[in-house]
Amino acid sequence: MNLFNNPNQIPQSYGLKIAAGLIAYFLLMKVTGLSHIVELRLLNLLVLVVGVYFALKKFKETHGKHLNYFLALATGVGTAAIGSLVFALFLFTWMKLDSNMMQEIINNEPMGRYLNAYMASFIVALEGVFSGLFVTFVLINYINTDEVGGA
Repeated sequence: MNLFNNPNQIPQSYGLKIAAGLIAYFLLMKVTGLSHIVELRLLNLLVLVVGVYFALKKFKETHGKHLNYFLALATGVGTAAIGSLVFALFLFTWMKLDSNMMQEIINNEPMGRYLNAYMASFIVALEGVFSGLFVTFVLINYINTDEVGGA
């Protein structure tokens, strides 16, 4: 049994899938020359929503069709956190290798002059974790979960 089909490693599996989706989207924006349009970052949220939704769905399928509210919260937030942290690590590496990107951020963002690759990556990770918390909260209230006190 590997990482991608182990029912006890759903956050890791789907977190890596989210990171792959975010990286692919980032590279697509770079290739098409649209990476300077900040508003397109909102589509990152769509990748996060889809990844967390399928992680919760997989958890429910592999655990006897039961999804405890708190386990769902932990699974969703863990999935989003892993995806966001891996993506932030990728961005950090990219910004260290491509100094032009970091310079563009410094020149074009309102608080850019206060940023470096470490801070920018940290902000992306933090934003992803908190977005994941919000997305998970919304999804577990949309998906049928067991009672809070149930198994």
